[in-house]
Amino acid sequence: MLLNNEYKFLDLPKVLDDRGNLTFLQYPDQVPFVIKRIFWIYDVPSGEIRGSHAYKTQQEIIIALSGSFDIIMDNGKIKRKINLNRSFQAIHVGAMMWRRMENFSTNATALIISDSKFKKEDYIRDYNEYLSYLNIIV
Repeated sequence: MLLNNEYKFLDLPKVLDDRGNLTFLQYPDQVPFVIKRIFWIYDVPSGEIRGSHAYKTQQEIIIALSGSFDIIMDNGKIKRKINLNRSFQAIHVGAMMWRRMENFSTNATALIISDSKFKKEDYIRDYNEYLSYLNIIV
């Protein structure tokens, strides 16, 4: 189980085939939560940033389906830049982890799998508010 303010890498199954490889996700083997929402980000203009928020309760799995991008993971104390560029690798992001996605390559597509439906009130979009919120829950 992933705790708040944590993330971990996932190596997804890879079925090799001369006709083309296949990778899959299924609950509960690779996805440790019931999927409530799936969305993808694509056609990101050069230099643009996506994300820059944390969720109070939502957790996600993020995969680079094509191309590459960087994710800056920030738990309020430590920031780490992670490059996603393989469709069989993913990051499971727990609630209360600030994330920012940047440096999208041409034709990059980010797939995001969530345990929650969209709830505007679950987002923390201001970094200082995020830091204050962390002090309340810690």
